[in-house]
Amino acid sequence: MYNMVSIVNQAKKWGNSLGVVIPAEIVRKIKLKEGQTLEIKIRLKKRIDAFGRFRGARKFKEEALTHRKFW
Repeated sequence: MYNMVSIVNQAKKWGNSLGVVIPAEIVRKIKLKEGQTLEIKIRLKKRIDAFGRFRGARKFKEEALTHRKFW
C-alpha cells in the first residue's frame, strides 16, 4: 500500500551530491521511519521566460494611429 503525497522543494548541495529535505509535517503525515524504502518521482518545474519564448519571431509592424468610430 502506498501513502501518496506531493511536495515541491529545491535540491540542495550535499557534498558532491544533491539532496532534498522531506518536511517534518510530511514525515508525520505518512508515518515515515528511518530506513524505510521510498519511491521518488522527479518532475522539473521549468521557468517560462516570456522574452525567450518569442525569440526569432518576426517584428511587429507599426500601424498608423487612426481614430475610427466604432458606433
